[in-house]
Amino acid sequence: MPQNVKQKIRRKLKKGLVILEDTVRKNKAKSAAKKKSAPKKKRSSKKKKGGSSLWKTLFILGLWLGLFLFIAVGSYVAYCYFTMPDIAKAVAQTRQPSTTIMAENGSDIASFGNVYAEVIYPDNLPKNLTNAIIATEDRRFYKHFGFDVWGFGRAMITNLFRGRYAQGASTITQQVAKNIFLTPNKNIKRKVQELLLAFWLENKLTKNQIMALYLNRVYFGSGTYGAEAAANWYFNKSAGDLNLREAAILAGMLKAPNRYNPILNREKSLERANVVLHNMLECDYINQKQYASAKTLPVSNGQQYRVSGGKHFAQYVYDEVNSYIGERSVDVNVMTTLDQKLQESAEKILRSHIWGAKGKNVSEGAIVVMDYSGAVKAMVGGMDYNRSQFNRAVQAIRQSGSAFKPFVYLTALQYGFAPDSMVNDAPLKIGKWQPSNYSKRYYGNVTLDFALTHSLNVATAALSKELYLKDIAANARKMGISTKIDLTPSMVLGTNGVKVLDIAAAYAVLANGGYAVWPHAINEISSKDGHQLYVRQSDKQKQIIAGNIVKQMTQMLNHVITRGTGRKAQLPYFAAGKTGTTQNYRDAWFVGWAGGYVAAVWVGNDNEKPMNKVGGGTIPAEIWHDVMLAAHNIRPLSDETDDIGALIDDNTSSDSIGDLIEEEDLADEPEIKTKSSASTLEGLLDSIF
Repeated sequence: MPQNVKQKIRRKLKKGLVILEDTVRKNKAKSAAKKKSAPKKKRSSKKKKGGSSLWKTLFILGLWLGLFLFIAVGSYVAYCYFTMPDIAKAVAQTRQPSTTIMAENGSDIASFGNVYAEVIYPDNLPKNLTNAIIATEDRRFYKHFGFDVWGFGRAMITNLFRGRYAQGASTITQQVAKNIFLTPNKNIKRKVQELLLAFWLENKLTKNQIMALYLNRVYFGSGTYGAEAAANWYFNKSAGDLNLREAAILAGMLKAPNRYNPILNREKSLERANVVLHNMLECDYINQKQYASAKTLPVSNGQQYRVSGGKHFAQYVYDEVNSYIGERSVDVNVMTTLDQKLQESAEKILRSHIWGAKGKNVSEGAIVVMDYSGAVKAMVGGMDYNRSQFNRAVQAIRQSGSAFKPFVYLTALQYGFAPDSMVNDAPLKIGKWQPSNYSKRYYGNVTLDFALTHSLNVATAALSKELYLKDIAANARKMGISTKIDLTPSMVLGTNGVKVLDIAAAYAVLANGGYAVWPHAINEISSKDGHQLYVRQSDKQKQIIAGNIVKQMTQMLNHVITRGTGRKAQLPYFAAGKTGTTQNYRDAWFVGWAGGYVAAVWVGNDNEKPMNKVGGGTIPAEIWHDVMLAAHNIRPLSDETDDIGALIDDNTSSDSIGDLIEEEDLADEPEIKTKSSASTLEGLLDSIF
């Protein structure tokens, strides 16, 4: 309230109180004088006069209080009126810019931000939807003047008897005023302004114009504003073409757009729609026969239902857009690297294998497929995006197990070791740490090739004693591992956490001949009118691993698939990769490459509960195998490593015991919790919601 108004009110109030006090004092003095001089027989008369003066005092007090309240309320209403927003500016649509994510072939994957569509005009209101909204939101819409006195009274009584807020009383006109012109703050000022704006709207516009304004601006969830946009998004049709059930679904969403979203909560949405249909029956918008048939009418699928796959990927890209072009005020299209066919295949393959793993206690998984340059071709962040938006491909940090061992062997080759160099697989103690093979067996002197092929823990730990741990970590970092690496002896067995995207990029360095890889998912960003805001330039890749080292690593990792722990990943053409399994089967991995593609597969549980003997050479290897076949069915085979010759004598003496090892050794280490694992986020959310 303006300061001058406040001061004026104070002065008048003070003056009134002074006059009131003076009047009371004079009345008391008169009463006392009369009491002394008057005879006892007139006692009853004095009481009468004293009572009369009391009522007179109360009357004067009431007048002053009324005057004060009138001035205060009037001043506050005037203040609210003069501080209302610019109505002309508020009518103009303001919204968050929309972002459309597209696959590499130009097909839409998803849209983010606010979505608007064609305007609905007052003389062409969609009948079914308009009736459904009036029956549910404001039955006296065509009878009141912006504020429904009867509706307000009914809501007050209902809420009073129920002891809680059970029924609202805002009219559609008030909702227009609130949603379009005002902030969401809940205070007296905003409520007064809401009423003033409602009266103004009713005075300036017809009822149909108010309804059209409401239909064009109300929020229907999923970033859609306006009935036309919602009808197109949810049902792929115009608002005027909605059948009774579809109209009831949209009208029902207004109470809680996310709770009654037909995509996220279909059952709740249909239950709410039945309530709306019953409201329409009570208001005589439909008869009993129409009501009965409307509850079974078919519901069309809209744009959101047609989007097939890539939701985790789309969210990942959307989160990256601002880092490419900064904050923006225009709608943009984002052309990505995604191969939509491969994406759909990868999602189906993951679900098929995990659903088929009965009794294995495995519930989640993640896949990243990229080409040798780091362009992401498929990204599966989990089993079901609608159930969990947590992207395990880029957000989860899980122990890698033996999938980390290639960094150890690569460092050894840089030190001058060779694939046929010998290392002793025998009981070993490094400080307080005593590694062991999962089988509790030891194989004596074996080649590096054999130790990696069969994932021997003790041999790997023995080899690491000849190396600097910081050099192993440095190789992992420059090849793409972005997470923290603790320089402890057990790190060589993969006790540090990694991201699926990172480890895929690291293996891509080996796949492409040793050149640095920057994982990327965006090729181009442009405004809706075609103005380019970002175009990816070809990377000037720097060789970070020597070519001869890469060839030796490639041959050893090929042996993992052809004769080692990754046999279930074997393809009818050259492939290389590595399995990974962590303590108590909490994580299982397979990472490798073939014919132009690199893929990393992880399976496990968000709460980090152990699986039932699911190692990297089982479900992950099978998933990897199927994803690679799908990729090469979609794109011609590009076997860039097939020309590598046999650089190792495959008949070394230690290979003769290879067939005795049937499954991968686990990283036999104390459990290490990874701070960013899905269990710390998804598990918490699941426990709450």
